[in-house]
Amino acid sequence: MYLRNKSAFMPIASWETAYPEALIKRVLEAKGLAFLCDEIARDEDPSCVHRCLSNLIFAYMDEGAFARKSILDFGCGCGSSSVVLARLFPEAQIVGVDLSAKVVSVAKARVEHYGFSNVTFHVSPSGEELPDGIGPFDFVIMSGVYEHLLPRERRVVIPLIWSVLKPGGVLFLDQTPNRYFFVETHTTSLPFINYLPDRLALLFAQRFSKRIARDEIWETLLRKGIRGATVREIAGIIKNGAGGAPALLEPYRLGFRDAIDVWCAQPSWERSPGLKRCLRYMLKLLRYTTGLTVVPDLSIAIKKLDGQ
Repeated sequence: MYLRNKSAFMPIASWETAYPEALIKRVLEAKGLAFLCDEIARDEDPSCVHRCLSNLIFAYMDEGAFARKSILDFGCGCGSSSVVLARLFPEAQIVGVDLSAKVVSVAKARVEHYGFSNVTFHVSPSGEELPDGIGPFDFVIMSGVYEHLLPRERRVVIPLIWSVLKPGGVLFLDQTPNRYFFVETHTTSLPFINYLPDRLALLFAQRFSKRIARDEIWETLLRKGIRGATVREIAGIIKNGAGGAPALLEPYRLGFRDAIDVWCAQPSWERSPGLKRCLRYMLKLLRYTTGLTVVPDLSIAIKKLDGQ
């Protein structure tokens, strides 16, 4: 098998897997050839989703807090995050939810492959709804999901997710691009596009990004994740849509002291370790001199206070 379009973006060109042939074909049908190896590696490579989720979660909480708890994996996709959560927390009950029935079928096949009995999946009826009858949950995980929600979906579905989170529960958001970082790394790999208004951003992406087709429309780019998020945006949607003041937690475990430490521990920018170290020093200096915490990707935890 090979890519007909040689210029198409392909995160990983090859991967040696223990998947049976039938499961490989299911992943191929759902993700296409360009993202086949990447999707399989998300599950099998411990430096991928496993590293992201474990660094995020355990920066804020210890493993015992998840024993016999319920976890919503919102936007579970093909199930790599759900599988990782099942490995990390075998005593927890995990519910995966996604908008696409095709990827949910792959997620179910993955769970069957590993024999996990503590994971179930549901298909969302729309991008602005949750499946009927799910919840409440002790924890919610959104791993590489928030940026793919359209603006109107964010304003509706985030309050719904907050409503099924138990008081005292925590919402974890992982690998969400920072809306105002100077490079948009997720969709276009272009600098300064985050600061442009939508129309100019579309023209800039069409003209200069090798990852974007010349006839791409703005809504498609939004679905792909071109507009990330800020902590202020997420907290504002929760406060205005659900009421109450969400509490942003600070990392304190495993040697992490701030969001910069959490980002540095994630696998992003691993192909440029020198640049990553240099950027870390610059971001730490910015935080020290101005009090501002700026990171390329958000990995945050938000607690729902008792009484909300």
